Amino acid sequence: MSDYRLSAQSREEAGKGSSRRLRRLEGLVPAIVYGGKNKPKSIQLAHKDLKRALEEESFYSSVITLEIDGKEEPVILKALQRHPAKTVVLHADFQRASAGTVLKVNVPVHFLNETICTGVKMQGGVIHHDAVEIEVSCSPKDLPEFIEVDLAEVELDQVVHLSDLKAPKGVTFIALAHGSDLAVASINKAKGASAEPAADEAEGESEGDE
Repeated sequence: MSDYRLSAQSREEAGKGSSRRLRRLEGLVPAIVYGGKNKPKSIQLAHKDLKRALEEESFYSSVITLEIDGKEEPVILKALQRHPAKTVVLHADFQRASAGTVLKVNVPVHFLNETICTGVKMQGGVIHHDAVEIEVSCSPKDLPEFIEVDLAEVELDQVVHLSDLKAPKGVTFIALAHGSDLAVASINKAKGASAEPAADEAEGESEGDE
């Protein structure tokens, strides 16, 4: 698990005007921390630090140590508001992730062995990623950075579902728990490929013999 740490300060002022001043004049991002037994808390943190962390995929599915006014608190990133045209974060939501908390997090999918996949290498198929992330439920200590999907032995026209994956210890796939066995990946025929290449070749050889 990656070790992410961010420093923040309590924020007393609220409202759009205050938030704009933070971003424009001080290079800070307004944010909120909520969840657990404590009340929601308005904070502010350096935009450059948050932006740098957001460039790493694992940040979105990791427990972050948020130091607020010198006091550490474990959190996860729950939501982001970005500027529609600029690479600027307008607001961030963090959820407390203390021991005993049950988290619901979207975790990225890492597909393994795509180049040696049977359906691709031997059967001429194309991989389709039906899901790039999976929503999981777990405790903070069991939160995975990603879910691995091994495609080495997947064949043409085969679909990999959630039920085909082995969830990490302590992790539940939320959709599967609710009775929805979602497709994660599939191997399809390449566009323009003949449905029966063997038959076509046999026919061509027969005509040549005549």
